[in-house]
Amino acid sequence: MAICADVSTSAGAAKLFTEVDQELGPVSALVNNAGISGGRCSITEIDEDRLRQIFETNVFSAFYCSREAVRRMSRASGGEGGSIVNVSSAAARHGGMPELAHYASTKAALDGMAIALAKELGPLGVRVNSLRPGVIVTEMHNEFGGAKLIESIAPTIPMRRPGTAHEVAEAVLWLASERSSYVHGAVIDISGGR
Repeated sequence: MAICADVSTSAGAAKLFTEVDQELGPVSALVNNAGISGGRCSITEIDEDRLRQIFETNVFSAFYCSREAVRRMSRASGGEGGSIVNVSSAAARHGGMPELAHYASTKAALDGMAIALAKELGPLGVRVNSLRPGVIVTEMHNEFGGAKLIESIAPTIPMRRPGTAHEVAEAVLWLASERSSYVHGAVIDISGGR
């Protein structure tokens, strides 16, 4: 089943969760994975619209969706608890590539949000964590050089290879599940040691 919604707006996130309620029932996990790079652009050249778009997509969407999920999962509102996983980026820790400060900033915001929400929501039965993928083979790298970029970075990764989307998905599934029931407020790198 697919539900299309613009989660970069509060109304869009509310619409998504209303449809999920009707089609699937109670929410037990949320993965905040909406994101764009915003393309390479220096801080002196980035315009307000581009900056707003990347923050709305990468940060506001996670906030709006988390709010809707908590309204349903929180034991204080009759829910059974649950898990929220923010998909951040290793760029939040090391700054990423030049001319991507806007992207790294949004991903650092997701890590901070996870830590802050963990303190607020733990007593309500909702676990919150952030996952920071490093160099992962995805279409996003195509806008920065694709396979050539990944080949040039691979030797700097202690495991000498990029990660796969499957490896990230496995980590997300673990954090969303009860198998990680005492993992809370964590920011976990999945970066091959880089």
